[in-house]
Amino acid sequence: MLGCVPDLDPEEFRRLGHQLVDWVADYRAGVADLPVRSEVAPGWVRSQLPAELPEEPRPLGDLLAEVDRVVVPGTTHWQHPSFFGYFPANASLTSLLGDMLSTGLGVQGMLWSTSPACTEMEQVLLDGLAGALGLGPEFTFAGGGGGSIQDSASSGALAALLAALHRSSDGAWRQTGADGRERVYVTAETHSSLAKAVRVAGLGARALRIVDPSPGSLAMSPAALEAALAADVAAGLRPILVCPTVGTTGTGAIDPVRAAADVAREHGAWVHVDAAWAGVAALCPEFRDLLDGVELVDSFCTNAHKWLLTAFDASLLWVRDATALPAALSITPEYLRNAATDSGEVVDYRDWQVSLGRRFRALKLWTVVHSYGLSGLRAHVREHVALAAAFADRVREDPGFTLAVEPSLALVCLRVVTGGGDAADDAASRTVLERINASGAALLTHTVVDGRYVIRVAIGSIATAKEHVDALWARLVETAAQVRAEIAAADALRREEPS
Repeated sequence: MLGCVPDLDPEEFRRLGHQLVDWVADYRAGVADLPVRSEVAPGWVRSQLPAELPEEPRPLGDLLAEVDRVVVPGTTHWQHPSFFGYFPANASLTSLLGDMLSTGLGVQGMLWSTSPACTEMEQVLLDGLAGALGLGPEFTFAGGGGGSIQDSASSGALAALLAALHRSSDGAWRQTGADGRERVYVTAETHSSLAKAVRVAGLGARALRIVDPSPGSLAMSPAALEAALAADVAAGLRPILVCPTVGTTGTGAIDPVRAAADVAREHGAWVHVDAAWAGVAALCPEFRDLLDGVELVDSFCTNAHKWLLTAFDASLLWVRDATALPAALSITPEYLRNAATDSGEVVDYRDWQVSLGRRFRALKLWTVVHSYGLSGLRAHVREHVALAAAFADRVREDPGFTLAVEPSLALVCLRVVTGGGDAADDAASRTVLERINASGAALLTHTVVDGRYVIRVAIGSIATAKEHVDALWARLVETAAQVRAEIAAADALRREEPS
């Protein structure tokens, strides 16, 4: 007769848990000695794993051996101190402890009634962080707004768009859906999550309007935004949402939030600020001007899981109207009804997101804030900004490189200079990046600015220190010199060939 499969008893869990913690500690202690980027070929990981799943239980030690043999070589190491690609994913060991607490509780916090602590800790945390970032009381629950922890900025953008659609149609959108006249305004630098949100919401690609930048800038032009909005309204279209970005992914561009909000307000459009990477820098008073005008917007999003020492996932979304998201997203079947919800005295966070279920993410972030304090979080951000500023000075001083744009906080965008023109510089920049990445010593990514290939150096990994940035610069200089020498040799060979 079949019986229930027993879980680990507490003592066995304790023993195995120590083994796992030791593994993680050893991995983090030695991650700097690993190649940053995985060197395996496509399909290698699959080929190393058994095709048939185990029929019988296997010991945890076998699993860890498999992780060492297959998973570690097949992993790009985001916690490596020489990870300079994309934006950071600060999975501090402190946040892992908070995540363990959260997972250990096993909470499903969809409703207040399913876990009052999950809901109310999140409210307190988001209200406190709103004040620490300078968002103002209108984004707190006491001020009529409030915040929630989403899984990603992409989900936050989709939730904001759905709330904007609901508001713009006086609720009719929930019944009738899109009518083809909706328009959403972004720039070419805006994160692709906004385009995806438009697609998921069923608005179609034509709903997305690309607003030109100001001359000589990559930031949104208020004049171009005004012209686009006015033209669409005149054509019988409906402006739904404007998304200024604070710290674009490609170059760290800062859109003028205040001016964009002023223009959008004239046409009744929702303003959602995507500050996924850069927004947390506003914890530092000297960077607070990044959020100039945020008091005028409808929603604001920044990620704790990028630059704020918190393991993925933890994206912070605030709205100035606490009723906006539930109005657009709430659906209450009978099995979710309960006295607390019916009283209207509690927040049910399932109405603040697309999915129903939600993890106790607040406990992970609370652990980070508790352990580092706001002062520690500010020091973390300031150190990386200082490292980036020093790195940018080196680029300015070396005629073999040029800044593609001015640095933005801890992001530096540069190109290799060969003296052979734009095409040669672009080819050299690409080759330098590819060789450094292939070496495993560091990881860089690229973007394109005005049609030119640009190397991105995003400083922000939790273990990154001055010596790692110094080593990257030395490798850039050395690799670029090799590439220039190869170009010169090839040019000389061509000149020697008979015509």
